[in-house]
This record gives sequence, structure tokens and C-alpha cells, in this order.
Amino acid sequence: MQLYGQDITSRLLLGTAQYPSPSILNAAIKNSASEIITVSLRRETAEGTGAGFWDQLRTSECRILPNTAGCHSVQEALTTAHMARELFDTPWIKLEVIGHSDTLQPDVFALVEAARVLSDDGFQVFPYTTDDLVVGEKLLEAGCEVLMPWGAPIGSGQGLRNPDALRAMRAHFPDVPLIVDAGIGRPSDATQAMELGMDAVLLNTAVAKAGDPVGMARAIALAIEAGREGYLADPMERRDMAVPSTPVLGLAALS
Repeated sequence: MQLYGQDITSRLLLGTAQYPSPSILNAAIKNSASEIITVSLRRETAEGTGAGFWDQLRTSECRILPNTAGCHSVQEALTTAHMARELFDTPWIKLEVIGHSDTLQPDVFALVEAARVLSDDGFQVFPYTTDDLVVGEKLLEAGCEVLMPWGAPIGSGQGLRNPDALRAMRAHFPDVPLIVDAGIGRPSDATQAMELGMDAVLLNTAVAKAGDPVGMARAIALAIEAGREGYLADPMERRDMAVPSTPVLGLAALS
């Protein structure tokens, strides 16, 4: 998988918030084999956690994908992105512009505007978006080379609420990296996303809030691998009727 010209082996992108302890976070990152971890600038600069949290993440040797989580306007997202680039020394930014407080659905109009400004300023934007094809086209026109459609509301664990829309995105954008972002709750959800042809999955809560985050990180990593292999193997189409696997020709006819 290539993301902005960078070769990435792991197809699991892991968030770093809400873990029970720093040691569990580090163990989960290691067990997931993830090469990319997302970090909220608000978490990094929070009183009493900033420097220590950043030093901890450095030890993971993962690529950092800072995000603009919690931003509700274009200007807020732009300011946060510029601060993140200075702090983390990377052009990568996961762009979130929230439009609805309850569902945390992105404001796609503001998202496209912010993506255009940031792309023009040299950022490599990973936009958290809906599964709308027109919005996807607008984001690509704005300079994005990756699309990150939601599976379900952030932190809900509902899985893929509209798999048909994701399947349509895969068909409509065959050469664009598609990363399902938000809503994954179980390993089976991750497998389904990959079987639909998604290139990767980004999640946080499903691992951080599991009874055993370290074990769940490994389970989801394996689920993603299985889903990808299944997609490449070209699964059979679903059928409306039963089709016998044993041939009927040549069977004895009893009268």
C-alpha cells in the first residue's frame, strides 16, 4: 500500500487515546504491528501529559499521523494542523471538521474547503469523510490522495452501517487508497471492510476499550489480514437459491 508515495506494509492504523495505561498502549501498538498511529494535538498538549506522551510514542518507531480531532470549523482545523506540523515535523494530517455534535459526522463543506487550503500549503491530507461519492470527488480535486470514509459514528462500534456505499466507493475510485475510519467495533467488522476492497482500517476505541486491548489489537490485525486475502482471492457471489455441491448426474434412479 502506498500513501502519499510512502510504502506501508501494515493495513491497520491505530489510534492512541483512551487506553488504560501507557504500558498497555505500547503493548497494543506492538501487538497490532501497525506502522501508523494517530495522535490528537489536543491530547499531546494537555496539561501534564504532553511531553511524556510524545516521548512515549517516539519509542514505538511508528509513523505519526496527527489529527485535528475536535475541530468544528475550517479556521480551527487549519490552526490545529499548522501546530501539529510544527510539533510532529510531518506534512501528514488527518483532517477532521466535525459538523454534528451527537454523531460526530463531518461537515463535508468545511472539510473540502480546509483540505484545499492545507493541500495548497504543502500538507498531505487524510480526510475523515462520509461515504458520499461527490464529496470524495471534491476532496480529490482539492488535492487529497487518500479518502477515509466512516463506517459508523466515531466510537460507536456499530460496524459498517452502509457496506453498499463503501462497495460503490471502491468501484468509483479504483486507484485511490480508501481507509475505513470510525465505527469498527469487532474483528469481523474489520474483515468485512477489507473484503469490500478497502485498503486499510483506522480504529481506536475498539482496541482501547476492549477488556484486553493487547489481545484485541492482535485479533483485529489478523482479521484485516484475512479480509485482505479474501478480497484478493475473489470470493464467490451470493446466491438466492441453494446450489448443490454434489453433482446429481449419474445418481441411481429408484422406482
